[in-house]
Amino acid sequence: MTFRERSAWIMALIMLVTGLFFAYLARAIPAEAPPMAQLGVIVPYVGAVIIGSIVVQTVLAITYRRDAGKPADERERIVIDRAGNWSGVVLAVGVLSAAASYLVWENGNLLLQAIIGALIVAQVADYAFQIWLFRRGV
Repeated sequence: MTFRERSAWIMALIMLVTGLFFAYLARAIPAEAPPMAQLGVIVPYVGAVIIGSIVVQTVLAITYRRDAGKPADERERIVIDRAGNWSGVVLAVGVLSAAASYLVWENGNLLLQAIIGALIVAQVADYAFQIWLFRRGV
């Protein structure tokens, strides 16, 4: 397993866990809450993602010193680019779905949460596509 594949596995797990944390916090915000109430959800989520990513990437870099400093080879670049393209489609579908939900329910809080949810799902999809492509041997 390459360094980048290990990183994708761990980052996918971090994004999944913090995404569930975001959903748990977001469910408590009532529909009629002021928009600034969203900060009570977004700030802890972003903090958890940043801290988790820094800790995990540091541990990986220390554990795999030789591989961590190497630039991506041509195969890894293809995998990362292709996964990014596919996750962009996931993001577009999520954002369009969020916009459609706003047209139906007219709830700005739900729109913001759905867009952030789409970003989280797209990032998890990016890592999942990378893992799949690394395993497939592209």
